[in-house]
Amino acid sequence: MFSSTSFQMLSVAIGWQMYDLTHDAFSLGFVGLAQFIPMVLLTFVVGQVADRFDRRRIVFICQGIEALIAALLLFGNVNGWLGKEGIFAAAAILGACRAFEGPTSSALLPQLVPKSMLQQAIAWSTSVGQTTQILGPSLGGLLFALGPVSVYGTAAVALLVAAILTFLIRTEPIERKFEPVTLRSVFMGLSFIYRHPMILGTISLDLFAVLLGGATALLPIFAQDILHAGPVGLGLLRTAPAVGALLMSIVLAYFPLKKAVGLKLFAALGVFGLATMLFAISTNIAVSLFALFLVGASDVVSVVIRSSLVQLQTPDDMRGRVNAVNSLFIGTSNQLGEFESGIVAGFIGAAPAALVGGVGTLVVAGLWMYLFPSLRRMRSLAEE
Repeated sequence: MFSSTSFQMLSVAIGWQMYDLTHDAFSLGFVGLAQFIPMVLLTFVVGQVADRFDRRRIVFICQGIEALIAALLLFGNVNGWLGKEGIFAAAAILGACRAFEGPTSSALLPQLVPKSMLQQAIAWSTSVGQTTQILGPSLGGLLFALGPVSVYGTAAVALLVAAILTFLIRTEPIERKFEPVTLRSVFMGLSFIYRHPMILGTISLDLFAVLLGGATALLPIFAQDILHAGPVGLGLLRTAPAVGALLMSIVLAYFPLKKAVGLKLFAALGVFGLATMLFAISTNIAVSLFALFLVGASDVVSVVIRSSLVQLQTPDDMRGRVNAVNSLFIGTSNQLGEFESGIVAGFIGAAPAALVGGVGTLVVAGLWMYLFPSLRRMRSLAEE
């Protein structure tokens, strides 16, 4: 929780500070790209590492490095030497750390709960994650109003606490298969996903839908130039999707998806696209917050379905590699989506870019219903 909250705080601060320095939508897009590139380059390395070494220690090391980066951003602001190049470098290193931490944490979860409770555990884990996305952007926006030093200092301390707590976690030892590292073993996670159409369909659906519909990178522009809401408004805009996702994840934790899972997935995606379009045309902060609330609530349905399928149908000795590929798809839809949004907004403007993205999401949903009929007909998460 401390780690995710801090990462959200850093995302708010880095985005706002970059736009404050450059007033350039392209720069915001390149911040997303700087975080995305390490994720692509390290994906298959991450999977091998997570399946061969202590996952708890991997997460601990990543959080320690993230704390160091936050501290460097703090000192860079205090001493006045932090520029856009330093922000790009920090974003890249944070992206590399998250590339390791994300899939390793996901692969660690099944070691902590029995399989019969895994779906509920994933839903609760998602709700905790969304809580951090509420706290992180809100704290990030409020603290940035006091100055960037406040944000980076708080994040550094919180990440240090997260690293200590992770180090104290105790898990049951598991038997690992130390097979030789070959091209086949490295790409086995990708092969596993390809052989399971429902997992492939769900992951790729999320990839293309959020790639087109995601407008996270444009929030500083909406907050400053369209809604005139300032840093606090930016924090609220980043918080709104997390509030919707939190409430929906709690609902899913108490009432797990058991029937017509495929149809519910596509219905949620339709809501996601329409809500994105509403946000694009809004010039009122209340309407914008409501639209982003719906975006978060609908998106978490896909998150829980995808995560549950991956964890329930993947053997433990492959979870690191499969989760690494899954994280690559998630990162592609988020970081590369931010890059795409920034580039398109640079040419046609922020609002038209978000509107086109919402329409694109609806098109993808219709296309995937045709391409993956087994996904559309999926009744429960336990289906093979």
